[in-house]
Amino acid sequence: MKVVQPIRDQAVIDGFKQYLKLRSLRNYLLFCFGIYSGLRVSDLLELRVGMVRGKHVKMTERKNIHDKMFIIHPSIRAELDDYIADKGDDEYLFPSRQIKKNEPIRNQPIHRSTAYRMLNRAAKEFRLNSVGTHTMRKTWGYQLVKNAKPSESAVVLSLLMKMFGHRDPGYTLDYIGMTQDMMDEAISKLS
Repeated sequence: MKVVQPIRDQAVIDGFKQYLKLRSLRNYLLFCFGIYSGLRVSDLLELRVGMVRGKHVKMTERKNIHDKMFIIHPSIRAELDDYIADKGDDEYLFPSRQIKKNEPIRNQPIHRSTAYRMLNRAAKEFRLNSVGTHTMRKTWGYQLVKNAKPSESAVVLSLLMKMFGHRDPGYTLDYIGMTQDMMDEAISKLS
């Protein structure tokens, strides 16, 4: 399994969003939910329309089996409301358009491999390597730490550890790609 990286540059994140939005509102919203919630792709794909009609999303994460509540980022609220306006509460937020030939099952979410391919197509446009579905989750964590004020960084790291289910701050920093950035910066400052 290859190690994936967060998207570190805000301009690239903005470009990614624009690229996806021009092609598919569903894929754009999937990416935005990923970078604004920190959920694993398996949890993102289980979201139902009724879960996102309010200000917060409440759900149980599948892997760690714990409850999670997060706010829907204000920057996507209007587009999300337009996207779900004619959808029923029980419909998947990110539905597949395909019908399996050997199993005529409808109304299923996209598969994680579909999400992976969508992200990698966009990554090629921006000449990014090491992109996968965990890139969204890692980008969320990286941006939280990077944008924290120095006085808040310990609290943000502690919250990230809790949200990711990590017990060691070093593991969390490694996971979001911060350790390498910090080492590179420290070495660059040497005289």
